[in-house]
Amino acid sequence: MELIKKIKDAEKQAAEIISNARANSAKQAEEFRKVKAEKLEHAQAERKKAIDEAVAEAEAEGKKEAKKLQSEAEQQRQQLSEKVSPKIPSAVNKVMEYLSGYGSSLRRDEKG
Repeated sequence: MELIKKIKDAEKQAAEIISNARANSAKQAEEFRKVKAEKLEHAQAERKKAIDEAVAEAEAEGKKEAKKLQSEAEQQRQQLSEKVSPKIPSAVNKVMEYLSGYGSSLRRDEKG
């Protein structure tokens, strides 16, 4: 009888050990999933942060480049204006002379 009781107690202990092992295994699996999810979330946050920083840097660089190009364009416009301004009166006179001559040739054609 004593032997049967010991066997039943051993079976009961084995069942408890198996039950505890399953519970611990499930608990560890849940903790692993939780840690994995946290690491994934952290990695995604770091990735987003890196992307945002890269975008901000590119935007700043683009604005800097745009200002530089605007400045260069303004300098070129001023240089062109300085170069062309003295020639404007002469060009206007030539156009006016041409138009005056063109107008008088039209009048001659009308009379003739």
